[in-house]
Amino acid sequence: MVRDRITVAGAGILGLWQALTLARRGHRVNLIDRNGEPLAHSASHHAGAMLAPWVEAESAPALVRDLGVEGLGIWRETYPHVILLGSLVVAAPRDQPDLVRFARLTERHRTLDRDELESLEPDLAGRFQSALFFPDEAHVATPAAMRFLLQAVQAAGADVRFGRELEVDDREGIIIDCRGLGARDRLKDLRGVRGERLLIHSTDVRLGRPVRLLHPRHPLYVVPWGEGRYLVGATMIESEDEGPVSVRSALELLGAAYALHPALGEAEILEMSAGVRPAFPDNVPRARVTDGGRSVLVNGAYRHGFLLAPVLAKAVADYLTDGTPHPLLTI
Repeated sequence: MVRDRITVAGAGILGLWQALTLARRGHRVNLIDRNGEPLAHSASHHAGAMLAPWVEAESAPALVRDLGVEGLGIWRETYPHVILLGSLVVAAPRDQPDLVRFARLTERHRTLDRDELESLEPDLAGRFQSALFFPDEAHVATPAAMRFLLQAVQAAGADVRFGRELEVDDREGIIIDCRGLGARDRLKDLRGVRGERLLIHSTDVRLGRPVRLLHPRHPLYVVPWGEGRYLVGATMIESEDEGPVSVRSALELLGAAYALHPALGEAEILEMSAGVRPAFPDNVPRARVTDGGRSVLVNGAYRHGFLLAPVLAKAVADYLTDGTPHPLLTI
């Protein structure tokens, strides 16, 4: 087993899983992050944290689905608060062809009629003619899950420091670079993809599982975080603009949420924010080994960071142990 000191740079979802997996295998791990405030400024902060490998197969390569199933399993083994209630995909009557197309491109779902949907999610009663139900999927509340991982990293014996950049001394050991767009100087094919989201509070709507609303212009997902809080997110936007949410985007998000359920129009807006996530050309997160094995760049989370972070962490740990290859690892 490699016994060099390992520095994991970047405490987003990829870095947290790398540090936890390596520390639990007995490595000497330092987890560092340039931001002084823990967990607040990473792109992972904006994630919906849906562990939905079969839903993602609608637009992602089969590799994401197959390895995402493994990632979901690792989450369930590690984090006691994974909510395994499945996920729903719905569409307005005029957009039913989109629902049919979605069903054709995905697996492990069943079609619900109005009565079955009402039984599963009573607050959506009468709202949609049918829905796709993916019973084996799950989700987590992003802030709570990341806090748990950070505490688990510390409990596993890793040295954690925020407000610290990579330093020359770090290169005496092995570096696992999970800095996202901060590593663009080393990853020329990395691009930024903007995501926008709302965090709202509603006592009028109760949803137990993530719901995706298909729409030709404004697809939307709503993820329940508990205590009446819901993350409302839009699909990824090909832009590297890190600025605040625009009026137009806010109207589109709010309008789509209202279309899902009019009572969401009375919800309180707790937070409105936008972030830029790193992505490779094929939108699949990967790990690249460089410098003769002394450096591993783990990046390109796109919208699959929560789903594949545990798989990437296992792949890197296995490689450092005995050189085991992996589909997400480039040597």
